[in-house]
Parts: sequence; structure tokens; C-alpha cells
Amino acid sequence: MRAVGHNIVIKINKEGTQKTKGGLLLSENQRNDIRYHKGTVLGVGDEVAGLEIGDEIYFDKVAIHRIDIDGEKYYIIKDRDVVIVL
Repeated sequence: MRAVGHNIVIKINKEGTQKTKGGLLLSENQRNDIRYHKGTVLGVGDEVAGLEIGDEIYFDKVAIHRIDIDGEKYYIIKDRDVVIVL
């Protein structure tokens, strides 16, 4: 799989549920205080600089688009939506 242009193919790293101070268990989807998700880069477009396959990144969670290929879920983001490379 190869991305084109400014696109990046990622796999989202799931963080699971977390317990609040009050003892409630919240899934990642229920937490409004998290603006950014962590993911692993699977493919980078030819116009993307500074990223390589295998890099772990944080990206804006509202900027993702999902694509299903052979039953696997992949996500596409633009290089401008990456905020941190680990």
C-alpha cells in the first residue's frame, strides 16, 4: 500500500478504557478531553517530509478518514494534521 501526495496511511493505536477520579470507566471514544490520537505510520505520500514508515505520531482526531481494505481498517490523514512524531 502506498499513499500519494500529502496523504499518510496510519493504524490507530488503541489505548483502551481509563478510570476517572470518580471511578467511572470511559472508553477512548467517550473521552472529550482527548483531542489527539496516537498512531503508527504505514505509508507516506511522495510529498510528505519528515515521516517514515513505522514512525509513531500524534494527530488531530477530527481529521481522519477511514478506509477498509480486505477487512482491515486503515486511516488516512494529511501531513498537516500530524502534531508530534515520537
